[in-house]
Amino acid sequence: MLLAGLACACAAAQGQDRSTPAPEARILIERGKALLGQYQCGACHTIPEVPISRGPVAQPLDAWSQRSYIAGRIPNTPAMLAQWIMAPQALVPGTAMPDMGVSAEDARAMAAFLFSLE
Repeated sequence: MLLAGLACACAAAQGQDRSTPAPEARILIERGKALLGQYQCGACHTIPEVPISRGPVAQPLDAWSQRSYIAGRIPNTPAMLAQWIMAPQALVPGTAMPDMGVSAEDARAMAAFLFSLE
């Protein structure tokens, strides 16, 4: 997401459309979307644009970028979301969100996609 944010900031500085991420950021976002499908996050969550993600167990992940907190208590930033995706039990012991064995690189991509959801 940092990459996406930087890309948008650079685009704005150059007078370009801020809603269109730079190609590198778009690749990261698309990779994150694919990873959410591969890790089967949709078994619990409804996630826009991710096939077969109609999970009724956890809250839907639409408009993620508009949220203030993760799990109702962690500030919603791209870095904190990536940490949450990697090790939710370390941040909120006893949370229903399981540790999925997500790498730091994959978590950053997944966070980039979720923060692209407005």
